[in-house]
Amino acid sequence: MKFWLSIGALSGFLAVAIGAFGAHGLGSRVPPDQIATFEIGARYHMYHALALLAVAWLASRGPSALVPTAGWAFVIGTVLFSGSLYYLGATGSRALVLVTPLGGVAFMIGWICLLVAGLKLPSAG
Repeated sequence: MKFWLSIGALSGFLAVAIGAFGAHGLGSRVPPDQIATFEIGARYHMYHALALLAVAWLASRGPSALVPTAGWAFVIGTVLFSGSLYYLGATGSRALVLVTPLGGVAFMIGWICLLVAGLKLPSAG
């Protein structure tokens, strides 16, 4: 649990810091469509930082191979999806655009793993 809580908190911090850089550091340097792309990367980064906190919570509920799989899928998705959008937004270069959908698939894998792990929790009552 401590590991995933730390990764989630670090990821959330980075999402805020990178998002602030995009809003304040890139605002006058790149066209509005690139800023919008950068902001999408920051938004999904933050969503999945919060998802990592859910991974931490599930990890505290007992062992499950699905929980760390979800966590790593969210980390990989953040690097590929958000990272490629950060690069596109900051530079305008489409060099990494083909990895963006791979990050999206990693996000979906993480959510499915989280769903199944949650469904396997014992019922309260």
